[in-house]
Amino acid sequence: MLPNLSSPLSAAVESAVPGEVLRQRHERPQDVLHLLQGRVILCVRAGEQIRHQLGVVDGPFWLDAASAMLEQPCVVDMVAETRVQLRRQPLPQFRMAVEALPRAAQLLMHDMAMGYHQQTELAVSRLAQDAEARCAQWLLHHAQNDANGAMSVTLHQRKRLIAAQLGIAPETFSRVLRSLREHGLIHGSGNVLKLLQPRALQAVAGV
Repeated sequence: MLPNLSSPLSAAVESAVPGEVLRQRHERPQDVLHLLQGRVILCVRAGEQIRHQLGVVDGPFWLDAASAMLEQPCVVDMVAETRVQLRRQPLPQFRMAVEALPRAAQLLMHDMAMGYHQQTELAVSRLAQDAEARCAQWLLHHAQNDANGAMSVTLHQRKRLIAAQLGIAPETFSRVLRSLREHGLIHGSGNVLKLLQPRALQAVAGV
């Protein structure tokens, strides 16, 4: 098993408030964060804003164990969504505990960490490139012809939930919709969006 945080050598419990950044992408930390309670957003930030949301995790959870095992920088930003409690495990202590495991268990954990790291890097790369395409594809998929034969989309869910389905932050979803309006591809600011140029929207979606 992973390091025993109940041992006398363990650090004291720390608290973080909602919105606090626990880890920054590309950071090379000197400790490993063990989330005890609360929820943390795994994301990609632009400045102080969350641009893409990859998922959320609830404690207890090792936030950056994969990066620590591979001696790699963090792949994503980690932001507290709720008030959280966590402990910081020094890297040397964490690695000693891992090295004390049977060799077969070490190899298994290394392979799992490698797979997680590579998949997350790929997800981050794709999200950074195709937020607009994802939104355009979603609009086209949910479009229906109205009484006049024009295509429109009714937003039956809150934008926050739609953004979560697309794997992006709500701010990113709103930004893309605003950009599509400014380019004359869609119209409407309420629950109904009219698709003014479906073919141009298909080009954005890459279909």
